[in-house]
Amino acid sequence: MIKKLLVVSLALTAVGTVSTHAQAPAAKSAAAPAYTVTATGSAVSQYMFRGQRLGGPSWQPSVEVGAGNFTAGLWSNLPFKNKVKDSSDPEFDLYGSYTIAINKSLNVVTGATFYDYPKAPTKAGYYRSTFEPSVAVNYTVADIKLTPKCYYDAVLSGPTYELTAAYSIALKDLGTALDFNGQIGTYIQRDVANNSNPRTKAWGDYWLLGVAAPFQITKESKLTVGFAYTEGRDAFAKQGSARKAANTLAVGRGVVSVSYSYAF
Repeated sequence: MIKKLLVVSLALTAVGTVSTHAQAPAAKSAAAPAYTVTATGSAVSQYMFRGQRLGGPSWQPSVEVGAGNFTAGLWSNLPFKNKVKDSSDPEFDLYGSYTIAINKSLNVVTGATFYDYPKAPTKAGYYRSTFEPSVAVNYTVADIKLTPKCYYDAVLSGPTYELTAAYSIALKDLGTALDFNGQIGTYIQRDVANNSNPRTKAWGDYWLLGVAAPFQITKESKLTVGFAYTEGRDAFAKQGSARKAANTLAVGRGVVSVSYSYAF
């Protein structure tokens, strides 16, 4: 149960001039800021994560710090209607990543996310927290960004494999763009129930298709509206040698999102 977010970076430069008629020293260029901070407030019509519906309409505030190739942030989910019992109410995700540039079209991103569910009922088999390192490769070809990614949840004991494709079409007359996004993934987790004996495993597949339009309000702020349809399929859970049971959280839903971000 994870999430993932926006990366916004600003570079401010100033160029000094030298008089050709005097021996004055050249003005130094203003240094780019050592780090950037971006605060984002989002509202979503459903909280869907890897094909599972973890909440109804929700607030999703976040804050992210970027410093060079390093990024760290805190993301949260706060449902306010049609809550899914014990799923993500609330959820706080602390994440970090480091990008290694290979060339103009290729980079590798290593990262990790700590998921915290402070109200999760541990006696009912839920975990209060999980930890998931990851590695991803970003490769751009013909303006399409392809991102295969592998996660491994150290608490739930299992991997998730995911492939994302992104493509953007500029709409200059409207001052925006259409950012298309497609995703497929599969996971298997071998210890999804806290204190389960024998252990309970879960597995399933998911996919997503979405589009978003960002509008630059000021130099520091941006409004983004989007829609995505996502679905979980072939999702089951099984304890020991018992028969498998369908995961009732794995459904198909359309998600409308509106977010406002401010960088400083």
